[in-house]
Amino acid sequence: MDDARTNSVIRRVDRPVVPGGTLSGIRLGVKDNIDVAGGPTTCASAFFADRVPGADAEVVQRLTAAGAQLVATLNLSEFAVGVTNQNSAAGPCRNPWDLDRMPGGSSGGSGAAVAAGVVDLALGTDTGGSIRLPASACGVVGLRPTIGSIPTDGVFPVCDDVDTVGPLARDVALVARAQRVLTGSTAALPAPAVPRRIGLPVQLLTDVDPGVRAVVDAAVAVFGAEVVPIEVEGLLDAQDIVYTLVYADLARIHADRLATEPERFHPDTLVRVGLGRGITADERATAVLARQALQDRISAALDGVDLLLTPTMPVDVPRADPDDVLRVSRRLGQLTYPWSLHAGPTLALPVGRHPQSGLPVGVQLTAPVDAEDVLLAAGLWFQEQTAWHTARPPAVSR
Repeated sequence: MDDARTNSVIRRVDRPVVPGGTLSGIRLGVKDNIDVAGGPTTCASAFFADRVPGADAEVVQRLTAAGAQLVATLNLSEFAVGVTNQNSAAGPCRNPWDLDRMPGGSSGGSGAAVAAGVVDLALGTDTGGSIRLPASACGVVGLRPTIGSIPTDGVFPVCDDVDTVGPLARDVALVARAQRVLTGSTAALPAPAVPRRIGLPVQLLTDVDPGVRAVVDAAVAVFGAEVVPIEVEGLLDAQDIVYTLVYADLARIHADRLATEPERFHPDTLVRVGLGRGITADERATAVLARQALQDRISAALDGVDLLLTPTMPVDVPRADPDDVLRVSRRLGQLTYPWSLHAGPTLALPVGRHPQSGLPVGVQLTAPVDAEDVLLAAGLWFQEQTAWHTARPPAVSR
């Protein structure tokens, strides 16, 4: 697919390849809030149009040292703020499955570039769902790792408490290989394994589009595991907790820009960044305590199951340029925010197509801290039984 149609690439990169390595031959794209030396790393913002880092971010160094060929920096929501990828200074990114639909965000360029075959592997960042939502909308795999397991040096921040960086690819096998490189692990890759007990958080399933729910139920049936209904007290409060943490930090990080040149922000970004100016230190401290309490309850819920499963998005992939971006954004992140407050990993996995639109539908698999291999093994097993990850957008020939 011609990238001009999806607008997933901000800058083409031509780097020499390190010979050999576990990622030899893999074309890599990097979300443009992750430092790439030799050209601008813009965060999709007019503020950073001429910002040229002196060195690659640590995650870029690790992947390229393993033989990945860096070929592009990728579009995103401005400063990684928002879940639609419609507020980029580089122009809105579109979904390769339907160019009238959004790709999810904020790592929309990463999801779209992988789905369109522009790259094999992409790096994204995930604060409130910014890897998982594009993975779901674009029908690819994305990993939000255990917090702190993959370095964020050289990644422009949104909220230090919940920021992560992780890989997206068409299949779990490549995500698993990249995860090993990014964490510096020399352990063997996990073998495919079906989970024995899957927990379904019932509070998060009551307000899901019927078409999405049907696809998710079919995916659960493929696993064939014992299904355990789970209730986690306070799970529905997660979105407000994340908003308090994120908006407070955004207002601090961008305080000078807000004070001196607010007009340079995209209007949608300006609204979001400005929301944090009224959040007090006490309110943020209360949100931190609420997050810690919810972490404990999520960990307790995971004690009796192998993993938790929910849809990634509660609705079909929205159309681009919605009338009420904030309302659509809140709806899209409804199911991702709880697992942003969990310190452990979540894997976004494509599991089918929406019965009305034919667009991708994904699930999230969540495991305890440092239990990435549980998720990767389950994802590998699912992809051995199904072919959803092999599907390509109609205009993609490779």
